[in-house]
Amino acid sequence: MTMLAADNLSLTLDGATILDKVSASFAPGTVTVVLGPNGAGKSTLLACLAGLRAADSGVVRLGGVARTTIDRRDLARRIGFLPQTGDVHWDIDVATLIGLGRFAYRGRWGESAADRTAITAAMAATDVTQFATRVVNSLSGGERARVLLARVLAGTPEWLLADEPLANLDPAHQLDGLDCLRRVARAGAGVVVVLHDLNHAARIADQIILMRAGRIIAQGTPDHVLTPTLIADTYGVTTYVGLTPQGQRFIIPVDRESAGLPGTMTLV
Repeated sequence: MTMLAADNLSLTLDGATILDKVSASFAPGTVTVVLGPNGAGKSTLLACLAGLRAADSGVVRLGGVARTTIDRRDLARRIGFLPQTGDVHWDIDVATLIGLGRFAYRGRWGESAADRTAITAAMAATDVTQFATRVVNSLSGGERARVLLARVLAGTPEWLLADEPLANLDPAHQLDGLDCLRRVARAGAGVVVVLHDLNHAARIADQIILMRAGRIIAQGTPDHVLTPTLIADTYGVTTYVGLTPQGQRFIIPVDRESAGLPGTMTLV
C-alpha cells in the first residue's frame, strides 16, 4: 500500500476560492475524516484526490507519483470513490450494480471467481445480501446507500474515498457503516471520508482534517482537533466535549452563539 498526498492544491470557481493551498498526506491502514461547515471545500478536496476534478494548481500524488501520470485502469483499481449523491438512473438489480465495482478487473472472459468472491464479501460487509435480486430503485434511500458502498468495496481498492457515506442511514446502520470503514482500514486500505457528525468522526478517525473557507485550519488526532475552542472557531457553536467511562470522546452542541465559554465534561 502507498501514501496518498495533496500538495498545495488551489481551485477557484466563478471567482470564489474553493481550495486555498491545501496540503495533506494520508497513510494506508488509517481512517482520515474531513470535517468542516458547508462550503468548506471538503467534497472538492475529495474529488481532486480521486481524480474527478482538476485543481488550478498543485498536485495529487499516489505513492510519490503524480496521479495524472498513472494509467487510468490502474488508478480505477487503486482508488474507489463513493460520491455524495446516490442516484441510479436505470433499472438494475443490486447484484449487477455491485458487480460493476469490478469493472477495472474484468477480462475478456467476463466475471471471474475472484470477482464473485469480492462481490459476495462486499454485500455481506454492507448487509445487502438479502437485496441481491431487487431492483436498486425499489430500495429505500438508506438501503440504496449501502448498496452503493458495496459497489465501491467490491473493487477492493487501496484507497476508499467516501463523501458522506452515512447519509440516509438509520442509527444502527450508521454504526455498522462506521465499523465497516474501520475494517477496511484494518485490512490495510486507506480511508478518507467526509462526515458532518462530529461524534462519528471521534469514533472512527485516526486523523481529522478540519476545513473552513477552502483551507485546512487543523489536522491531527481527534483529541487534538475536536476541542471546544477549535469547534467554536470553525462552526460558530458552543459545545461540551466529554469522555464516556470507556474513554470515547463525544461532542454535544449547546448553542449557536453563547456568552459562555466552551467546556468539557466527563460521564461517570
